[in-house]
Amino acid sequence: MQKKTLSMADSTCALRIGGAVLFFAVGSRKILWRRKEVLDMIHLQIKYLCLLVACTASTFSQIGWSAEWGNLKGRFIYDGSPPAPKKLVPTNDVAFCGKHKIPDERLIVNPENQGIADIVIYLRRKPSRISPVYDATATAEVTLDNIDCRFEPHVQLVRSGQTLVIGNKDAVGHNTNFTVFANSLPNSLVPALGSFRAKLTETEPRPAKVACNIHPWMSAVVVIKDHPYTAKTDKNGYFEIKHLPVGENMQFQFWHETAGYVRKVTGAKAKVSKKGRVKLNLDGDFDLGEIKVPPAIFE
Repeated sequence: MQKKTLSMADSTCALRIGGAVLFFAVGSRKILWRRKEVLDMIHLQIKYLCLLVACTASTFSQIGWSAEWGNLKGRFIYDGSPPAPKKLVPTNDVAFCGKHKIPDERLIVNPENQGIADIVIYLRRKPSRISPVYDATATAEVTLDNIDCRFEPHVQLVRSGQTLVIGNKDAVGHNTNFTVFANSLPNSLVPALGSFRAKLTETEPRPAKVACNIHPWMSAVVVIKDHPYTAKTDKNGYFEIKHLPVGENMQFQFWHETAGYVRKVTGAKAKVSKKGRVKLNLDGDFDLGEIKVPPAIFE
């Protein structure tokens, strides 16, 4: 349950309102005989009335906004000794790609705090309401680059209605092969320092894996949904999905490139199914807590 607290602005507003009420109570009992004093009193009363209306409208607007939307957050950690990071060895275009250190990004665990990067969390179905804060990015361009013979970012989040820009910052050509079901994305050659655009029109049932057939060690993931309620964990394992509709039954999926559905987890502050799904009906902000992931699901 999201606890409502008064901010500094709310407290100031309340004091001003109280002052206005006291002012009227005292002022109504004073007899002012001089015309100038009467006019001054009227002007001050009008000023306090305006302030009272403005503060009340602002306060109720803020309460209504916070009651309509909530945030979901949590953290995924590796429940075991973190695996040592691996490097990938180029086999094609070695003269160019061999100059770069290419990490294996299919499983990244922070050795300092065991946080798992790039676990995807997404709402399985489009909700009945989407916060207007997402209107500005509904048709935006989102980039997936080929750079230093790897994809950047390794996991990209996109909405249907947006345009995916596939760029190539390298001096060698790449191709970008998407494993998609609902959208039509060509397996196009991206020339050196070139790019192409793909308009996304449909939601994908699961995250789409991306490959470069010219450079087979390259991989990435693109999550394409018909809503903005997706997230991926950062290098410390944290994620947050903001402005979710409250009072609506929702089901979220946990997914990872290597593991598929992130299952058999422990420690979550809500029940997680065998397929790595959690059902929630938010009444405000909710923290899933620290979710422990067993190493076996990555094998």
